[in-house]
Amino acid sequence: MQLHTLLEMVADAEPDRVILTGKAEAVTLSELVRRSRAVAGEIENAGVPRVTFAGLNSEHFPALLFGASMAGVTFTPINYRLADSDFMRLHQRCAPAVSFADTDMIARIGESAELRLFDTSSVGQLYTQSPEDVAGSENEIAVILFTSGTTSEPKEALLRHQNLTSYVLSTVEFLGADASEAALVSVPPYHIAGISAVLTSVFCGRRIVYLPSFEPEAWVDAVSEQKITHAMVVPTMLGRVLDVAQQKNVSLSSLRVLSYGGGRMPLAVIERAMDLLPHVDFVNAYGLTETSSTIAVLDPETHRSSKASSDPVIRRRLGSVGKPLPDLELEIRDEAGARVPPGVSGEIFVRGDQVSGEYAGRKMIAADGWFATKDAGWVDKDGFLFVEGRLDDVIVRGGENISPGEIEDVIRTHPDVEDVAVLGLPDEQWGERVVAAVVARKPVSSSEIKALVRGRLRSTRAPETVFFRNSLPYNETGKLMRRFLKADLAEMQSTTVTE
Repeated sequence: MQLHTLLEMVADAEPDRVILTGKAEAVTLSELVRRSRAVAGEIENAGVPRVTFAGLNSEHFPALLFGASMAGVTFTPINYRLADSDFMRLHQRCAPAVSFADTDMIARIGESAELRLFDTSSVGQLYTQSPEDVAGSENEIAVILFTSGTTSEPKEALLRHQNLTSYVLSTVEFLGADASEAALVSVPPYHIAGISAVLTSVFCGRRIVYLPSFEPEAWVDAVSEQKITHAMVVPTMLGRVLDVAQQKNVSLSSLRVLSYGGGRMPLAVIERAMDLLPHVDFVNAYGLTETSSTIAVLDPETHRSSKASSDPVIRRRLGSVGKPLPDLELEIRDEAGARVPPGVSGEIFVRGDQVSGEYAGRKMIAADGWFATKDAGWVDKDGFLFVEGRLDDVIVRGGENISPGEIEDVIRTHPDVEDVAVLGLPDEQWGERVVAAVVARKPVSSSEIKALVRGRLRSTRAPETVFFRNSLPYNETGKLMRRFLKADLAEMQSTTVTE
């Protein structure tokens, strides 16, 4: 099944259902099909195997995604926040292609005979044309997303039609949304969450409202004005949204479901959100680009039961990512590749039709279908998955593996700590030593931080050095950029005085 088949199925069933609310218009399912076909005709006339997109969120994005599918070419949204040289280089890697880009990004792409540039401000002109019959093709690769490339040249993660449609069909009910439901999309279009938001919302028939980019004030206003019922945020967004909602005294009463993912959610933040928005169902979704989005979910019922429980085993599940999706298999394995029992940490492996595990020129999925996520984690006796972070982020001190997240959770309980990151820095004696970067609301001593950790965890977990910073580096999808932070701290440590 191709991506555009999902759209055509729902449009055949309910052609007049409104699926997009733009700046000045409402777009029905049948109109989205027509627009996608018009885009497909333009792409096919160009005779290229690929379409790129560089721009802010807008109501044009679904037509470009489905239009590429109809034309039988691969769709690649590109991170417009990259430096100009990197931005241009990724476009060149995609050539030959039709490159749709916002007006202010056209010049940044640079001229190339193999790139046909199309200003997104002119996409509306395509919609006025009569859609042509598009031959299309059975191209298997639907979407290519570039990895972040923080330590090397970005890799091209390949997502086939089978991977993405399998995810949609296994997680979303066909036209399961009622006509009153509306989803607010503020995650960037070049992120897997931006792709899955289009596919799942269209298939269930939920109206999409786009924010060009995330701003907490605009997010709160959109929820109120557009009667938003569903939204997805990353951890760094949620705290800012709550601050604005409290400042404006906005109840966000229309909101029914708020999902979050893309990074570790501090327990204090999710507990605050549940207290301030008791009418909202919270969902924690864990996934990767290579798995076509979500692979495990912590549902609303478990959020509430965990928060209300006095049993520490049940309560700690609020810090989990829930259980794997029904159509997926998940295992935790040790360094030798052997499956480990509940409660033991290791690498997370997954298997299922939605799992791609493939990069351009390199297939990382095993012959038996298992994919190594490079994430560390463990499951409890009831199957709840706890993600500890990237394997590269695990601190190895004297042969002992130490999870940064475990220490971060303890430090965040200090009332004067606003944010924290725990990392390992090189140490001649132990291999790595534990350090913490702390953002404090008001002055706090490093000895307090160390004592707090020693009182809750083993002494080997206590940070040897505490760095105080004004902020921590996050990318636009809410992921802590640990490698950049580690480089900064390595430079600082020679001049830092410890207690």
